Amino acid sequence: MASGGSSSSSSRAWTQRQNKQFECALAVYDRETPDRWHNIARYMGGTKSADEVRRHFEQLVHDVTQIEAGRVPFPRYGYGSAPPAGGGGLDDTSRAKYMKFQ
Repeated sequence: MASGGSSSSSSRAWTQRQNKQFECALAVYDRETPDRWHNIARYMGGTKSADEVRRHFEQLVHDVTQIEAGRVPFPRYGYGSAPPAGGGGLDDTSRAKYMKFQ
């Protein structure tokens, strides 16, 4: 098996599916797991190398650190200055569910 295929995957952005798969792999293979990055790469189905998943994790940690330090503004979703009349289509239960993340 040629190693050239994995280098081309590093130049492509991770898909939403790959990110979700990566998150699941992180839950399965914690910090104490021997050969963690190799196991996660295998979990990814051969689409990413151990080095790629390690770098992706390091970028994730960096991003979270930046967010927690207040260096990344929260996105402004949608409505301009105020939500549309009726709350943008969310009922009270749905609105309360989303407010828990703020």
